[in-house]
Amino acid sequence: MHKITWIPGDGVGPEISDASRAIIDASGVDIEWEIVDAGVDVMEKYGTPLPEHVLESIRRNKIAVKGPITTPIGTGFRSVNVALRKALDLYANLRPAKSLPGVKTRYEDIDLVIVRENTEDLYAGIEHMVTDDAAESIKIITKKASRRIVEFAFEYALKEGRRKVTAIHKANIMKCTDGLFLATAREVAEKYPQIEFEDRIVDNICMQLVIKPELYDVLVLPNLYGDIVSDLCAGLVGGLGVAPGANIGDGIAVFEPVHGSAPKYKGQNKVNPLALLQSGILMLRYINEREAADRIYKAMTAVLEEGARVTYDLGGSAGTSEMAEAIIDRM
Repeated sequence: MHKITWIPGDGVGPEISDASRAIIDASGVDIEWEIVDAGVDVMEKYGTPLPEHVLESIRRNKIAVKGPITTPIGTGFRSVNVALRKALDLYANLRPAKSLPGVKTRYEDIDLVIVRENTEDLYAGIEHMVTDDAAESIKIITKKASRRIVEFAFEYALKEGRRKVTAIHKANIMKCTDGLFLATAREVAEKYPQIEFEDRIVDNICMQLVIKPELYDVLVLPNLYGDIVSDLCAGLVGGLGVAPGANIGDGIAVFEPVHGSAPKYKGQNKVNPLALLQSGILMLRYINEREAADRIYKAMTAVLEEGARVTYDLGGSAGTSEMAEAIIDRM
């Protein structure tokens, strides 16, 4: 039996959490869920959106699934997602982008994996005002962080039977920081001769992904580029509403959808659960429950292909819970 932390989130989080957890339970995998709350709904009670007992639960169980959590823009607390990554040293952000039947997009047969470094680069937040009219931000790239994220990308490629890893950079201009990332990636690549390796400049890869995404497989990027390119790739397969994600460290992982909490839809039972459900599928693969993961994926794609019992944003009229029931019925 697996014991796994589940954080429902806020906004539409609890609805898509109930739906996704019911589907995972119906797959036959033996899981005991430890359900803990975080986000805006617990601020009044705990004085923080991320209470210490939530972190303790994840540290104890080593694995968590998290629904979306609201982050106020321009005021209030910092992102719970960022706080979790820092507190647990979840240095690898994993973002698969795979075409789904019945999800309207401009592209077909997309199958990409984005591996984003999570701890440094401009996103480390080392910045200050120089004068009232000028601000400065410091970009940090280290060999240690670069090595472990590129090793993660290659190990993931090996485990999942992928064919190629592409390192993304701007080393033609930022010769020290991005130059170090690229040089480290090339060193790591030498240890994996069975996996093809190449590199691309970040602006070029954005164009290439739009024109000929079939040329790429696993992309590994520093933090800022990874944030941008992973959203671009989500756009190729239908948007953030179908995009799963994971934040993974050494022996600990948090799986979560990429999209926000959509508070205006809270309690309406209308948002599709695909991003969170697919994050749950990633979690099942991570804990080597691959048969259960495949069972859910096949049922999910069958329901999407039929198109009869899907939510409004997927062209149907079913609610969140009804779509979950349809997937469970297919299993």
